[in-house]
Amino acid sequence: MNKLQNAIWEAGRLISFLLRVLRSFKRNQGILLSGAVAYYTLLSIVPMSILILIVLSHFIDEVQLFHTLSTYIEMVIPGYAATLTEQARIFLAHRKVIGIIGLLVMLFFSSIAFTVLENAMSVIFFRRVRILRRHFLISAIIPYVYIFLLATGILLVSFIAGILETLANRPLIILGWGLSVQATTGVALYILGMIGEVLMLTSLYLVMPVGHIAFRQALIGGITATILWEITRRILVWYYSAISLVNLIYGSFTTVVVFLLSIEAAALILLLGAQVIAEFEHGSGKFAMDDLSGFET
Repeated sequence: MNKLQNAIWEAGRLISFLLRVLRSFKRNQGILLSGAVAYYTLLSIVPMSILILIVLSHFIDEVQLFHTLSTYIEMVIPGYAATLTEQARIFLAHRKVIGIIGLLVMLFFSSIAFTVLENAMSVIFFRRVRILRRHFLISAIIPYVYIFLLATGILLVSFIAGILETLANRPLIILGWGLSVQATTGVALYILGMIGEVLMLTSLYLVMPVGHIAFRQALIGGITATILWEITRRILVWYYSAISLVNLIYGSFTTVVVFLLSIEAAALILLLGAQVIAEFEHGSGKFAMDDLSGFET
């Protein structure tokens, strides 16, 4: 009987906590923040992809790069990765006419999604912002560090995929079992993508909010957000292919609408995870409102 009572009590606490998270998320205009992140990500992802392709094409075969990029764009924009990859391919074919100014403009637009995400996190973690400050130069550098890390990740994955494709026609024998490397290439890319997604989301929870967040909390948030996004992504793929009226309603604007809906769903999951961490901190009293008076600047 005591176990049942404890289970009911814990369930009540969990429901109460989730309701507090939702109330705080609503108070912080979470849906509006998600829309802003989605809009600026729309402006950033194509120029960022093109810049990464321009740089990495000097080190990796373009065909392999496009395959890797298409695989991971599909994980972000289900069903429309081929369209965006083709646009990047066309632009890359005319990269000689971009010029230095064009590259700088593209670099700026590539960074604004991360800047807007940092500002959205500041709203979620408003208690931290009231008592902690981040130097503006650090905020200016963070987006370019993430662009560099994304490029490095794509380079490593493309290199690994190239090795796997080189070994594709060679049978791999493990404990007497013959495995086809070609059949496992797609699985390997997917697993690497999932690991990269967890690491990326974990790093966003660690870096974007001002101040220190425990790695364990950030990792749990990253894993949870990744799982939720994978479920959401598959639901979106099914919806767009089975019953969606987006193509009929929006016509040539369909790609933009689908992109915004997909990215807003991802941003919603990301910011909800941040709100959960913020509520944990508020409950522990780490950044309690009563303690703010001594830290005002």
